[in-house]
Amino acid sequence: MYNMIQFPQIVKLPKIPDKRGNLSFFENNNQIPFEIKRTYWIYDVPGGEARGGHAYRENEEFVVALSGSFDVVLDDGQKKTVYSLNRSYYGLYVPKMYWREMNNFSTNSLALIVSCTEYNENDYIRNYDEFCDMRKTI
Repeated sequence: MYNMIQFPQIVKLPKIPDKRGNLSFFENNNQIPFEIKRTYWIYDVPGGEARGGHAYRENEEFVVALSGSFDVVLDDGQKKTVYSLNRSYYGLYVPKMYWREMNNFSTNSLALIVSCTEYNENDYIRNYDEFCDMRKTI
């Protein structure tokens, strides 16, 4: 894991075109800068609902829209940036210590998220003011 804060970025994944259907993939330390410890997905999000609303002290993530589209809003405590994910061959690297919210889910969207840590409730920062205070000390 990295000691310093990295910056969010869109990563273009390999895309192998084929008349029978395209194939894309990502691998540890190639397209994503960490070893995968956890994988989860978000689906069947009702219209108008948002997911996330937290930051991580140590966890880094990589988010891919496998189907449909959604927005990932990343906030560093001073500036919010919206990343619209709608192609399965692009992913968003989310470093630790960024407030994250996911919204604007299209019908039948599927978000795949891989993480560099196993689930740990103590890694979550769920209070935005606390998050902003912590960011100021970095």
